[in-house]
Amino acid sequence: MDITSESIDRGIRERAATIVGSHGKIPLALWTPDVAAPTGLVLVGHGASGHKHQDYVVALARRLVRTCGVAVCSIDGPIHGARRASGEGDAAVVLLEFAQAWSLDATLTDGMVGDWTTTLDELQSLDGLGDVPVGYWGISMGTLLGLPFVAADARVEACVLGLAGLTGPTAARLAADAPRLTIPTLFLLQLGDELFSTEASLALFEALGASDKRLFAAPGRHRDVPSDAFQLSIDFLATHLAARRDATVS
Repeated sequence: MDITSESIDRGIRERAATIVGSHGKIPLALWTPDVAAPTGLVLVGHGASGHKHQDYVVALARRLVRTCGVAVCSIDGPIHGARRASGEGDAAVVLLEFAQAWSLDATLTDGMVGDWTTTLDELQSLDGLGDVPVGYWGISMGTLLGLPFVAADARVEACVLGLAGLTGPTAARLAADAPRLTIPTLFLLQLGDELFSTEASLALFEALGASDKRLFAAPGRHRDVPSDAFQLSIDFLATHLAARRDATVS
């Protein structure tokens, strides 16, 4: 791991780094408790047009570290953030380019699955992260490209998904992967979502193979996710990772 910056703020150590993946460098951000050993690890996938340091990702990461004592890692998705030659870029342009890649690039999903797998391999080689329980949080693009990873990697033990449905260019891929996702899952849905209909979102939720799956639906458009949905997802991950940690200890 090549660390490019490091800072400590109010008990949280934040590092920016890159690791080498099968398709080039993977830019990541890592938040950990400054002193105490992490009690778990949560991987966070950002949404389309965003990046690993967008406001809600940083806020979520800091709350997870501060309230749950876990480490949190986010990586830039394809065509996003530091993967762009020109830097983060205009959000509308990034969204358009992602939509085009989502439609035309058949390797997009598998590439991100590989990047998350490589990232988790690297993180588990670090002191203090080798044997902690792992969770995943990712909505919108974080579900489109994260659900296949979670379904494929048995190291992830609980997840939060949502703001996505069985529609669009990768609907068949999601429909195939969803039944293989059997870990506890919280699914967030916006009832006025202009990008993914309630019907398509519920179809994806129903397709999940998890016996323990919860649905949280709220009014509003795609970007109107309420603050209590974020708190619910933090509590959900904290509960399931703690249960896994306690079971391992006993």
